[in-house]
Amino acid sequence: MSGIVVHLPQGSGSQLSGGSRDADGEPRGDAVTLRLGPGEVARFGRGSATTPVELRLVDEAISRLAGEIRVTDDHWQLSNHSATQSYLVENPEGAGEYLRVPPRRAGAPIPFEFSRVVLPTRGGATVAFQVFAPDHVYLDPDDTGGPWEGRTVTAYSLDETATYFLVLVALCEPRLRDESPVAVPTTPQIVERLRGHAACARLTPRAVSSHIDYLAEEKMRIVVPAGGESGREARRNGKREAIVGLALRFGLVREEHLALLPPRPGAGAGVTA
Repeated sequence: MSGIVVHLPQGSGSQLSGGSRDADGEPRGDAVTLRLGPGEVARFGRGSATTPVELRLVDEAISRLAGEIRVTDDHWQLSNHSATQSYLVENPEGAGEYLRVPPRRAGAPIPFEFSRVVLPTRGGATVAFQVFAPDHVYLDPDDTGGPWEGRTVTAYSLDETATYFLVLVALCEPRLRDESPVAVPTTPQIVERLRGHAACARLTPRAVSSHIDYLAEEKMRIVVPAGGESGREARRNGKREAIVGLALRFGLVREEHLALLPPRPGAGAGVTA
């Protein structure tokens, strides 16, 4: 298991000192992304000089130390340190599934591969952050039994019902349709391509970038050499190219997966999509 990725969107947290502010002078906060391995812990809450937290959430209804995330060998756990508030863990990839973590609950195991942790606030909006879970392991479908040590696991465990898989299919689409031997869609192009899908109507470029990072770093374990400021765009392009190349070489995305994408504009009756 390679660990988890925790993402706090811009506007939910604030830097421990400085940071941008909104029109009312309140700290707005930059986006924060954490990578945690087995045995590691990240604490979240409003924080203070005496109560440091890795994820700082800006709302007066949230405790200084609201809870913590702990990574185990094959899943992650959520502890709720609040004495009065329950937290929700939603499955954005599912059909409305969620878990309620009651006050003072310690080490609640979270089964979702992609989760949104939601904390209540005094205002109309909630505060939330996302967690990309440990790499789920799937048994070889041809394995009929036997001890765990003798079973074969899947090298690339991809959930074909997940949004990240739709992003992967959209990345591979031009190559699968033989439209371009070189070009791989950009992040804005993927957002536009998936806009007609019911699960992706509110998909943002930042979310697509997070899915691409998750595919490269967690699912496919692709290493792209780090570059300087001038090489950042080249590194992004190299990551997308590497994802598409691996997915097509090993048949992780095939022509039949194109049916998962929404119809392309102008593809009507009698026109090949």
